[in-house]
Amino acid sequence: MEFKEVVEKRYSCKKYSDRQVEKEKLDAILNAGRLAPTAKNLQEQRVYVIQKEDALKKIDSITPCRYGAPTVVVVAFDKDNVFTYPGEKRDSGVEDVTIVATHMILAAADEGVDSCWINYFDPDKASAELGLPENEEILMLLDLGYAAEGVGPLDTHTNRKPLSDTVVYM
Repeated sequence: MEFKEVVEKRYSCKKYSDRQVEKEKLDAILNAGRLAPTAKNLQEQRVYVIQKEDALKKIDSITPCRYGAPTVVVVAFDKDNVFTYPGEKRDSGVEDVTIVATHMILAAADEGVDSCWINYFDPDKASAELGLPENEEILMLLDLGYAAEGVGPLDTHTNRKPLSDTVVYM
């Protein structure tokens, strides 16, 4: 697909079939995240692929938003390996893994795989449930799979403000 088509057609899938994402497609999605830029090229992302039934049950215990996806990607970052910006108020962790996650979402759309960015969960409880190291912080969960029959974007998907409401030229 052309990039414009990927961006226009991608939506947050809210109900998945049980069809698993093919390994080649999953690898392409994960590789897109690997290629994402990070501050100082620190590559602090930690990506966990959840597909086993017992691990998916752990995801279900921390959020109601798996929507039946057969694959969930947990996107976290190593808090001990971030760049601290001048002024010492922010570091690169959240923004870097946001870029990683966005690359994976767009790559999924390009591969014909549906996705949904999940942030409705308590990151500390999720880390404990999944047994992640204390130095890692979860940013988001990424549902991956194929939409169930008859499922498509929500009615509000195409509602967008005009550029003049969100962009200011100075």
